[in-house]
Amino acid sequence: MNDPLGPLCSIGELARRTGLTVKAIRFYSDRGLVPPTGRSPAGYRLYGDDALARLDLVRTLRELGVGLPDIRKVVARELSLSEVAAAHADALAVQIRTLRLRHAVLTAVARRDSDPEEMDLMHRLARLSEDERRRLIDDFLDSVFTGSAGSAGSAGSAGSGAFVGIRRSLTPELPDNPEPEQIAAWVELAELSQDGEFRALVRRLVEHLAAEQEGARGGGPRPGLVPTVRELVGPVLAAGIEPGDGAAAPVVQALLAHDVHVLTRLEAVNDPRRERYTELLAVINGWPAPERVAPVLDWAVEALRVREPVGGVPGAPDVPSRP
Repeated sequence: MNDPLGPLCSIGELARRTGLTVKAIRFYSDRGLVPPTGRSPAGYRLYGDDALARLDLVRTLRELGVGLPDIRKVVARELSLSEVAAAHADALAVQIRTLRLRHAVLTAVARRDSDPEEMDLMHRLARLSEDERRRLIDDFLDSVFTGSAGSAGSAGSAGSGAFVGIRRSLTPELPDNPEPEQIAAWVELAELSQDGEFRALVRRLVEHLAAEQEGARGGGPRPGLVPTVRELVGPVLAAGIEPGDGAAAPVVQALLAHDVHVLTRLEAVNDPRRERYTELLAVINGWPAPERVAPVLDWAVEALRVREPVGGVPGAPDVPSRP
């Protein structure tokens, strides 16, 4: 008479056919994932053909990192494979993101020869959630803009609309699936934003821009400082004129005509940390790399410094002394 249960095999035969160890099969069997179909007269476990399919499924899910509780629900048909796959795909996405962040931190540490304190800071920055990252940047921008024209405390001022745009232009937006270089750039930018001296620098730049906006009220649009410097200095720099040459005097006069405090403003704008922030911001936000203005700013700062002060105004051009 045929066996109604079909051909059965021992746990040893099942191990040979699946490539799993007897110990592993017994472990899965004890937890109800692959229950035996019957027992031999001597009491040994016997398994049917369905055990092969179950063990293949269990092994695949384990290799994908699925836990035993979820596997038990799948084989018991309490959960569909698609539901389990979706849940674990989400979990893997989080793990991949975490690994990318760790890779960015280790790469930055290797490149910069960071000390233990700096490495700890970068590691903590890399582990921030999206909301925590937003709060960190908001704190930085609030410290920069509070009290300046256009800040929340100055609502209704003439420059408020412009300053909303400026604040937005200084905000990093890390995408949902960032590239490794974007992650590394965000960690460095976040670290830079925590520097008290850098915050003071950016605040001065905002205040200078606020003063410029205020000075332009009623007088129509006024070119910004950096575009003005680029327009004035670009040609003389290309012509090889040195900042101390007499031919530089008309450029210095034009710069002073734009703003009598131009040297102070240019020294702030020319700080390498400001340029680095804009470079990192472009990487994070996927913007084109910003044009380097350091050469024209360096020339302008040196030209203003070498001119002897006249009438108490630093950076004024030379005036011959009277005999």
